[in-house]
Amino acid sequence: MSESERAEDVRLAAGDVELTVAPALGCRVSSLRVGGTELLRQGEHHGCFPMVPWCGRTDRGTFLNGAVRHQLPLNAPPHAMHGTGRDAVWRTARAGASEAAFTYELGDPWPYPGLVTQTLELTEESLTLRLGVETYGDSFPAQAGWHPWFRRTLDGSAAVLDFTPGWQEERGDDHLPTGRRIDPRPGPWDDCFGMPDGVDVTVTWPGVLALTVTSPEQWVVVYDEQEAAVCVEPQSGPPNGLNTAPRLVTPIEPLETATTWTWRRL
Repeated sequence: MSESERAEDVRLAAGDVELTVAPALGCRVSSLRVGGTELLRQGEHHGCFPMVPWCGRTDRGTFLNGAVRHQLPLNAPPHAMHGTGRDAVWRTARAGASEAAFTYELGDPWPYPGLVTQTLELTEESLTLRLGVETYGDSFPAQAGWHPWFRRTLDGSAAVLDFTPGWQEERGDDHLPTGRRIDPRPGPWDDCFGMPDGVDVTVTWPGVLALTVTSPEQWVVVYDEQEAAVCVEPQSGPPNGLNTAPRLVTPIEPLETATTWTWRRL
C-alpha cells in the first residue's frame, strides 16, 4: 500500500450510521451521519480532530522537560495551540467495516520522537475514540484529547448543553487558566471545566437527537461562542497543561486516553 493510498479517506458504517475519517487532514472525523443527518460542522478545519501531543494553548509555545526548555511554533500567536497531530498526514494501519486504527510519527516541530495511535470503533448507538502516545527514547510531557465541532442546529433544532462540572478554570486575559478554580459561570464559554468523576456532557437537539460525550479524564473544554457549532473537548489535562499538569510519557508507560459518544434519537 502506497503512502497516498494510506492517506485516502476511510469510511465506517454500522446500520444507518456512517462515519468518514480523513487521515490526510490530521486523522479527523470529517463526517458522522446518523440516519442521514450530519452531526459535525463540515470543512477541512472542523469535523473532530485529535489534539496531540498537547491540548489547547501552550503559553507562548514554551514548555520544560526537566531543565530543558523547548519552543514550539506559535500557530495561534502568542501561543501554540492544539498540537501537531491535526496538521499531520496519518497512516491507516487497519480499516474494517466498523473499526479502524491510524498512526503518525512524532517529529519536528515536536522535539521528541515517538508514535501516536488513534483507533475508532463505531456501533449503531456509539463511537469510541482512543489515543495512545509512545516515546521512542527520552520521556516527555504530553497531552491528548479531541476537538469535535458539533453543528449548532440539526433539522431546525438548536443544541442545548447539559453538564455539571465540579469547577471552572479561571481564564486570564491571555486565554490561559490562571491556576484558580472558581464556581462555574454561565456561558457562552471558551473555558475549561473540571469533572472529577469523569467527563459527562450531553448535547441535545430537542426533538431530534441527544448525544452524550464521556471520558475517564477529568478535563473538558467547552466552546460555544460561534453560531455554527458547539465544541465539547475531553482531554487529559487543562490548557497549558504541558507546563501546569504534565502527563509524562516514558518508555514503559505511554499516555492513553479515550472518549465515547453515545446518542439516542428523540
